[in-house]
Amino acid sequence: MEAMRERWTDKRLDDLNGRVDDGFRRMDERFAQVDLRFSQVDARFAQVDARLDEMQREMNRRFDSLQKLMMQGFFALTSMTIAGFAAVFTQI
Repeated sequence: MEAMRERWTDKRLDDLNGRVDDGFRRMDERFAQVDLRFSQVDARFAQVDARLDEMQREMNRRFDSLQKLMMQGFFALTSMTIAGFAAVFTQI
């Protein structure tokens, strides 16, 4: 390990400054890569959102169809019950 020096020369300070600048430049490059990855993730989430919206519309359509079918069945059973009571009471 290098021994600590008591004095910093201009050359050593310039060297340190250059190393610090290089480190920040590498960090900026890495952040640019991270930003690119996040934009790719955003695009994928947009696709997932579109698919989920389509699935929600399809499920709503199916539930509406099921509700309509149940209402028709209810009215058919009610009509048949009323017709049955009417037939019984007309014979009495």
